[in-house]
Amino acid sequence: MEHCHSHGEKLQNPIKQAKITENMSVDELVCAIDGCAFGAGKLADAVDIYTEMLANGSTSFFGLAGAMVPAGMRQIVTDLIYDGYIDVLVTTGANMVHEIVESMGLHHYKGCADCDDIELKHDEINRIYDVYLPEPYFVDFEEKLKAILSDVGTETISIREFMTHLGNNIDDKDSILRAAADMNVPVYCPAIQDSMIGLQAWLYKQNNALNVDAFSDMKEIIDICYEAKDPGAVLIGGGVPKNYIFQSMLITHQEFEYAIQLTMDTPETGGLSGATLDEARSWGKVSETARSVTVHSDATITLPIMVAAARSRLANK
Repeated sequence: MEHCHSHGEKLQNPIKQAKITENMSVDELVCAIDGCAFGAGKLADAVDIYTEMLANGSTSFFGLAGAMVPAGMRQIVTDLIYDGYIDVLVTTGANMVHEIVESMGLHHYKGCADCDDIELKHDEINRIYDVYLPEPYFVDFEEKLKAILSDVGTETISIREFMTHLGNNIDDKDSILRAAADMNVPVYCPAIQDSMIGLQAWLYKQNNALNVDAFSDMKEIIDICYEAKDPGAVLIGGGVPKNYIFQSMLITHQEFEYAIQLTMDTPETGGLSGATLDEARSWGKVSETARSVTVHSDATITLPIMVAAARSRLANK
């Protein structure tokens, strides 16, 4: 039976009205909403947990789902990798497709969500909500990928090794894959087939040797989970990256001691992307005593604020 707090315990924390002043820093803004409820209070909790996790030197797992690169979150992730704040990156093939497009000096463009998609099709423009991406860019992408694939060799490699190979063949220092290769941060992309990378790799494989083992990454990431220090997970969205991170810890003696989820999905459907982090405790993925929070809001709002505030606090420690 759930423990019921006494009347006094229930009324410990009065809501503090946020005071906003000119020239506030991001961290000062987060501190101002720390005493508020709803999403504001949860975002402030996320900053507290994230700062503690990074200051503690925890092994940091970062799950990147959704269209975060097209939306403009790429540099945030790259800088976190270069500064040692991501130890393991698990992401989607789609994010890495857009990451490679950006690395070629090709841009995503601000468009509008309420537009004529048939007209866009005739103009050879692909739409991701209010982001536009010219269709001809994929011709350049295909040529880039063919050149990289031709240099993979005939030996069987893991998906992680394939992602490292991609990173080693990218010149752009702002690239997530290049940063990960430079910093020896493993990038796992378990559903890589579900992307233009996967499609191009399959086409290439029709006439060339390309041997990528879909299962061999599992020993590597599980070994990292075994050795992890007070492991922490930052989950942007959910989907495959979230589950891959959690399932890898599941068969070790450890559980996540920190967990932050930035999502707009809700738990009622039973889907993983909206599942609460408390639900993950029932599986033994998140520890009983873990510090955790789910912030239900657009991650393109919450991620930059969380990272900016945490960085300020770490710099001032």
